[in-house]
Formats: sequence, structure tokens, C-alpha cells
Amino acid sequence: MSPPPLVAYFSMEIGLNPAMPTYAGGLGLLAGDTIRSAADLKVPMVAVTLLHRKGYFTQVLDERGWQTERPVEWPIEQFCRELPGRVEVEIEGRSVQLRAWEYLVTGVGGREVPVVLLDTDLPENAAWDRTLTHYLYGGDSWYRLCQEIVLGVGGVRMLRRLGYREIPRFHMNEGHAALLGLELLSERAQRLGRKAFTDDDVQSIRRRCVFTTHTPVPAGHDKFPLETVVRALGPVDFAAHQDVFCCGGELNMTYLALNLSHYVNGVAKKHGEVSRLLLQPKDGFHHYQIDHITNGVHLATWIAPPFAELFDRQVDGWREDNASLRGALNIPKAEVWEAHLQTKTRLLREVNRRTGSDFDLETITLGFARRAAAYKRAPLLLSDAAELKRLAAGPGRLQILYAGKAHPRDDAGKRIIQQIARSRDSLRPEVRLAYLEDYDWELARLLVAGVDVWVNTPEPPLEASGTSGMKAALHGVPSLSILDGWWLEGCIEHVTGWAVGGNSPPGVTAAARDERDAASLYQKLGAVILPTFYQRRDDWLRIMCHAIALNASHFNTQRMVLEYVLKAYYE
Repeated sequence: MSPPPLVAYFSMEIGLNPAMPTYAGGLGLLAGDTIRSAADLKVPMVAVTLLHRKGYFTQVLDERGWQTERPVEWPIEQFCRELPGRVEVEIEGRSVQLRAWEYLVTGVGGREVPVVLLDTDLPENAAWDRTLTHYLYGGDSWYRLCQEIVLGVGGVRMLRRLGYREIPRFHMNEGHAALLGLELLSERAQRLGRKAFTDDDVQSIRRRCVFTTHTPVPAGHDKFPLETVVRALGPVDFAAHQDVFCCGGELNMTYLALNLSHYVNGVAKKHGEVSRLLLQPKDGFHHYQIDHITNGVHLATWIAPPFAELFDRQVDGWREDNASLRGALNIPKAEVWEAHLQTKTRLLREVNRRTGSDFDLETITLGFARRAAAYKRAPLLLSDAAELKRLAAGPGRLQILYAGKAHPRDDAGKRIIQQIARSRDSLRPEVRLAYLEDYDWELARLLVAGVDVWVNTPEPPLEASGTSGMKAALHGVPSLSILDGWWLEGCIEHVTGWAVGGNSPPGVTAAARDERDAASLYQKLGAVILPTFYQRRDDWLRIMCHAIALNASHFNTQRMVLEYVLKAYYE
């Protein structure tokens, strides 16, 4: 088989290094894990993103539990090298200059994947234009549109400037990069001596593009009024190509990406089904074929040192062949438990240092760490404090760790954080609780490795995939989760973890669904999880080993990238 074609992978955020705040959360960390596995597998790839000089933000929680934000500063030159050459894009008719920085991702065999980070902070640019690559998801919709021009249009131009002339595949990781399709159309038309693109151009570009959609939440799809787009880009003949722009009075970046891609996928089996329903417009023009490739995580990036040492001794070649972790069933259970105690000790030491708490090693510890958004339902676990305290008064006490940021403009999310933080004192002494400030890559590493159970309670079917539970499974940490996203594929009851809730009957209210799911969660805790942890340790260790052998061996980006190569990049 010939090598796969060169892939240009575009993403608004990419988690490249814990000290580089070029990501906000799961989307960016997934992008980084994708690139790391591409390097491991020697898939020819170049990635494009924005520099984000001031990052997403540093989260600060005051004594009332209210979130405020501070910008992040980081030493760019310590991680990236500036590349020669400049390109420009036009915004509102003025020239905006772009330069590029390079970060190299090195795979397990030494193969490198270059990541190009675009930067507008140049003295020749106007003051406001210089800020366009400062803040990840900052500013208003106009700022976002201008950023997406820099990413999509500027990204293609920068790749050409850097010598990437022949790129058979462009992979858009979410709709933020969809304007790269317009640039490719413009390139082709100009090369053929035309001022406007044709339907033949559209078909040609479609064969080169791949689109991955990540959210079933309608608000997660960027949309801009046509007059705003014309103000930014200049004249665009929307009327002549409604089948491309799917206008309806606005430019929808998701539909632009759909219309310009030959392969489209959701990020879990259920998410593929949801996307096929959500994204089929009733306009008579379109019918989208939407596949699914379930997400994964880069195991070598997320594994804690005690487990890395354990696998190195017991599972030969697991870094090169992640699937070989199914052999974890042969690891002595005492060694798995010892590795877990080491990671749990490290986590609780950091928790107590940060919070002044008295979390201890013997108490079962539940972890919940997600973006603080209403549909994630973080407070569900605490919805009946009396019942939670009653459960903890039985087989043994409970410890609960929360973490997660709210978007700076999401006051509802900030109130969720405050609600959880304020419940701490009312739950003691039976239940210890802490909300950990400034959830980031390093804190995530500690949490997924050190808790005893990973909890996830999204409102179905709004969980596209989720990857934090996959990182927990790598460390033998079972999930207690709503059957949505990846957990529909990864849950084997009382083997890899436990399911919460079930199918909602038609017409059920949100309040009734929450009450039912909370009751299910408490039932599993009281009747199954707590007794197993405290009274049947051999049974608990069996579940830990199965979480590694069945879930970590499959839900990894090595398997995921190979699926992209076979389904999307070779097509």
C-alpha cells in the first residue's frame, strides 16, 4: 500500500504542551492527541492553528465561588521558532499581515509533524488587528469571524508560502476552519483564469476536504449574518451558490464545511446518528452522508508514571501497539492496585495543598471535571444532599472532586460552579467536596489517574463523545456515566463501569429526567459501587483491569487516526 496523502489538519485550538495555552478544553486536547498519533504512525501531516498569545484564560474563584478570568502570558520563543515569510488576508478591505511560528510534534519513532501557529501581532498591522490571534474564543462574533478568516484563508496562504504546494487532503476539525474551502475555490478559479468559481470547482474541492463535527448543541455552530460576512470578506456571490453556502440569511460555518467535504463524521456512533438528524436541512438541496469515527486519547501523553512503569514491565510494546493493552488482564491485580495508590496519593496531596482539605487515601473518591455548561449537569450528583450523606454513612465516607471552567460570558455556568463550591460545608463530615481552581492539562492528568470513579452526567443526547473517561480508563478508573457519547460503546455494566439512567419516555420534562437520573446515580452508588469498593476489593480490581484491557486498548487516537486514514484520507 502506498503511503497516505499529505493531510493539512486545521483546528482553532490544539493542545500541544501543558505550558502552551493554545487550547480551551476537549476539542483542543483531542486535536493535539490526533497529531501525536499521526506522528507515531508516520502519517504525513501538517497542522494549522492560531497562536493565542494570551491563551484561553486563567480561572480564579473568589471566596464566594464566583469565577473571574485573567489572561495568560507564555514565552513563545521557548517552544516555537518563527518561520520566514509573511502572507496577508483582507478584512474590511484592509491588509492584515500574518507570520507563522512552528512547533514540532515528535512521534514514538522520531517522525515529526509540524504545527503552524498563525500570528497577527505585527507592528505593520492596525492595533485591533494585532489582537486577532491573542485570545482563544475571546471577543464577540465579529472578532470570531475575523479569527476564522485568519485561520481558514490565512492558513491556506501560509501553507503555500511555506512550500506546501500539493496538499491532497484538508481536514477541518470543527467548522471554525471552513473558510479554507473558499480559499481553495478561489485558488482553483484563479489558476484556471476565472474570477468566479463554478460547480466543477466545488466538486473538485469537495474531493479534497474532510470535516469532523464535534457538537450536537445548535449554539455550538458558528453563524454570521451575510452582511457581516460581506463587510469582512468583501463581495461574495452567495446567490449564485446557495447549494454551497446554505444561506437562509446567514453563513453557517458547519454547513459550509459540510457542503465542501467528501467525508464527514461525528465523533462517536451515537453522535453520528444525532448529527444526521440535526444537520439535514429541509431545503431540498442537500442530503449529507455523515459517518462516525469514535474519539480516542493519546495513551503515552496521558498515562501517569506509575502506570507507564507497570505497562512497560507487563505489556510489551504497548506504546507502539495500543491494542496490546488488552493483555492488562494478565497483570497481577496487586500491582495494578499499587500503581493506583501511587497516583491517588499524588492527587490527594495536591488537592490538600491547594484547598487546605483533609482528603484521605482510604476514602472512595469520585471525580467530575468538565466545562461548566448547563447541559453537562454537574450539580446532578449533589441534587439530594441528604441522600448523598445517607449513602456515605453506610459502607464508608465519600470524597468528591470537581473542576472545570465556565466560558467568560456564560453566567449560568459560573452560577453552577458557585452552587457546587458553596455546597461543601453542608455535606461534611460524611462527604468531603472540593472545587479545584483553574482546570488545565496538568490538573486533568492528576484527576483522571488518581480518582477511584469518573462521573459524567450530561443531558443526552448532547454529549458528542467525551474523552476524559477514556483517560481515566487508561488508569483502571471505571466510569459512572450517562449512556451517551463514547460511553454507549464503552460501558459493560459492572465490568468496565456503570450506567446512569436510561431511555427517557416521550414528553418527559427536564426536571423529571433529572430526578430520575439522580435516583439512578444514587442507587448505583449505594447498592453497587460503595459496597464493591469497601467490601469486595477483588471484584473492584477485576473492574479496574477490564477498564484498561477493554477500553484503553480501543478508545485511543492510534485506532482513531488509522480509521481516518482508511475512511477519509485515502478516499
